[in-house]
Amino acid sequence: MFTGIIECMGTIRNISIRGDDALLVVDAPIDLTNVRIGDSIAVNGACLTVTAKTKTGFSADVSAETLSRTALKTTRIGDKVNLEKALRLTDFLGGHLVLGHVDGTGKILEKKEKSGSLIIGVSIDEDLTRYIVEKGSITIDGISLTVNKCEKNQFSVNVIPHTAQATTIGFKKVNALVNIETDILGKYIEKLLMSGTDKNPQNVRNLDLNFLAEHGYL
Repeated sequence: MFTGIIECMGTIRNISIRGDDALLVVDAPIDLTNVRIGDSIAVNGACLTVTAKTKTGFSADVSAETLSRTALKTTRIGDKVNLEKALRLTDFLGGHLVLGHVDGTGKILEKKEKSGSLIIGVSIDEDLTRYIVEKGSITIDGISLTVNKCEKNQFSVNVIPHTAQATTIGFKKVNALVNIETDILGKYIEKLLMSGTDKNPQNVRNLDLNFLAEHGYL
């Protein structure tokens, strides 16, 4: 589990294709003393398992499933990536609860500057928008951000100057693919409401006072 507060940017040093999978070697300017083989590190928001430590970083396997769902499939040697070590129970939770389980990719539609910050619009699969709400949390390439506005198949976020400078989102260009993880709470609520009912999410009843009264909560 992670917080979406990026610790540093690393650099992809090598990529080895192994059948449908891949092996990433990442240079990481971060203290890895307390990271053991088998621990998790989020790379652009995708939770990967450390398989080896090097003098300058670590290596991690990337499964075919992860490649198919994330923008890591477009990563090239020399690319910068956002890195975050796994959350410990004693750590400060500065962002929101992030699993590192990427839901899919989005595409940057626009970037414009406003009062020193960046307003970034991202297009996504329409199926994912039901988990995104205005002023809710979302993760882009591992970065915990707040949704400014959400429409049919796109949303926008505000990126402050510090975040733009400390992460890859500051120099990502329009049309670049980014990893998207929505807030896990929406998915659990949806599944609970769908239990024993129509399995089509579009047909789930609204959770309102009448629903709560009918089921004995009021």
